[in-house]
Amino acid sequence: MTDNVSLLFGVHAHQPVGNFPEVLEDAHARCYRPFLHTLHRYPDFRFAMHVSGWLLEFLFARFPEDMALLREMVERGQVEMFGGGDMEPVLAVIPSRDRTGQLLALSDRLERLTHRRPRGAWLTERVWEATVVPALVDAGIEYVTVDDYHFLCAGRVAEELDGYYTTEEDGRSLDLFPISEALRYRMPFAPANEVVSFIERMAGRDGAAAVYFDDIEKFGIWPETYHWVYERKWLEHFIEGALASSTIRVQHFASFRSAVATRGPIYLPTTSYTEMNEWTLPPRRAAAYAELVKREKDHGRYERDKAFLRGGIWKNFLSRYPESNWMHKRMLALSERLAALPSSQRNAELTQLLYQAQANDAYWHGLFGGLYLPHLRRAVYGALIALEQELDRLAPRASIEQRDADIDGVPERFLRNAILQAVVRCDADAAVIELDSYSLRHNFGDTLRRREEHYHHKLAHGELSQAQSGGIASAHDRVRLKQPITPADIEPDRRPRALFVDSWSADPAGPGHAPRYEPEPASEGIIAAFRAHLPQGALHKQISLSDNRLAVRYRFASAMAGRFETQLNLSMPSCDGVLGRYVHEGNIPGGFGQRLELESLTALALEDAVLGGSLEVLCSPPARLVAQPHQTVSQSEDGFEKVMQSVVLDLSWAVGEGTDELVVALEIRRQTTQR
Repeated sequence: MTDNVSLLFGVHAHQPVGNFPEVLEDAHARCYRPFLHTLHRYPDFRFAMHVSGWLLEFLFARFPEDMALLREMVERGQVEMFGGGDMEPVLAVIPSRDRTGQLLALSDRLERLTHRRPRGAWLTERVWEATVVPALVDAGIEYVTVDDYHFLCAGRVAEELDGYYTTEEDGRSLDLFPISEALRYRMPFAPANEVVSFIERMAGRDGAAAVYFDDIEKFGIWPETYHWVYERKWLEHFIEGALASSTIRVQHFASFRSAVATRGPIYLPTTSYTEMNEWTLPPRRAAAYAELVKREKDHGRYERDKAFLRGGIWKNFLSRYPESNWMHKRMLALSERLAALPSSQRNAELTQLLYQAQANDAYWHGLFGGLYLPHLRRAVYGALIALEQELDRLAPRASIEQRDADIDGVPERFLRNAILQAVVRCDADAAVIELDSYSLRHNFGDTLRRREEHYHHKLAHGELSQAQSGGIASAHDRVRLKQPITPADIEPDRRPRALFVDSWSADPAGPGHAPRYEPEPASEGIIAAFRAHLPQGALHKQISLSDNRLAVRYRFASAMAGRFETQLNLSMPSCDGVLGRYVHEGNIPGGFGQRLELESLTALALEDAVLGGSLEVLCSPPARLVAQPHQTVSQSEDGFEKVMQSVVLDLSWAVGEGTDELVVALEIRRQTTQR
């Protein structure tokens, strides 16, 4: 036994690709800068730091003086830089070749900017699958950090998790450090002296280590933390307490690993941190899991048995959210196309676009994760569309292609030319699920369906937070409503959120019903054709692409009379901001966040300065229009909020009395003249 414990302290800094510049500026002002300046004053406090590649490049370009401080701390031996995937992908869900490439890209970037090449790596969201080991080792990584929960699930007990272990896969060995969940929940929320005392109590057998590695954003960006960490000097008090302790030795991971032998072999199951394992589950199962965890905690059994209370895995997000799965499968297909090019045609620009499309944030959602944030999905689609355009130039595709791209059992038809691409889902709705402008690098079909989420039940309890004794509340213990939210705001959608989602009613005053379309042979051109058999007769739907125009033509049997409606869910980057507006007959009747009704619409332009372009809706014969924003309710570390996902245009016509054909066209232009 020994009275010493090594503190291995690490922080992870990341901002999603596509995040707003003002968010990055604020993060630096409230967190990155004060953290670095505080630590710089204590050269004996050694720590590890991981910064995702996109953020690292931004910080060095925008704040060179602060980054010079970081480089100085690296060169004087205070900071050990950790590597990882360059654009912060979840390594387990991208192809093996891209895993190695992303890891090498960040290592190269670190060597260029900090003059050091990493030996350790951060795993995005601590998502562990044994299949990532070969890529990590092949990229020169020798050790990674994962949660202690991973080790508990492998049969270890907490008392054994005071060092590091070694695993292997496909002939490659990798060392694994267990991050202490108890420390994650205390830092920086509990008083600094209590955290220091807690670490001191972790001293035990020879070579004991207390491992902390978590988001740096907890130190200034999370609610209340800037005041707590810097103005009330929590960080200074913690550093001074750790350095003054006769029990704690503050070390780098590398030096500890050089001095202390591995605790032995271990094989970890596929998992992530405990909260993530709940977030990945469907709502009802997540609620059942949360209730089980609560019951075990109430009976004092949770810490003993939590390894056996297993939730889902990260990949469940791809089956829970079709929008995430679609992006993911589009990314995989483009990765395959890029890899198939001759080496002389592959270049750094194409690879960078692929890596940006693999950034994790837009693919998932829990307390964090940005699937619900349109600007993050837009960044992924922007990279995918730009990459696809260049791949089409190098290795052209056919103008019409049909395949089950998202492996859900339903094929999609891809219609494309040099200007636009439309993807039609060949199911009973026959809706357009993706509409890409290559010049704008934008998918107008990028929206999100409103669905039940397991955390919606918290809304009934109103605002609530539970602080550490003498400290502040973690985001995990906080419920805050950033704006009023009603039950209607969380009512799940019954129909898809797509373009040209149709309804028919024989009674003009009655409710509409969804036609059930079936594919039919198409005439010449870039066309997808469908037919629905209704009691009153056949309804034909033809979707065609020509230049910058997507047109949908409906033909009704001559005996049909009633009301026909189609809904367009259009992704407009301005959302409900001031830079997006409707233009009708030379007038501006409002912005995308407002409701708009027009009785006889032939043409309506949606102008978007963020997009740098416009979309014009053309109707023949004139349609009745009701336009309004589509919003969803999600949670973040700052509380519950409503987020605008798309503009909803409901178009309707009276069919009969000579109206047996309708045409709706969308014309997309790169630039718009602001009036």
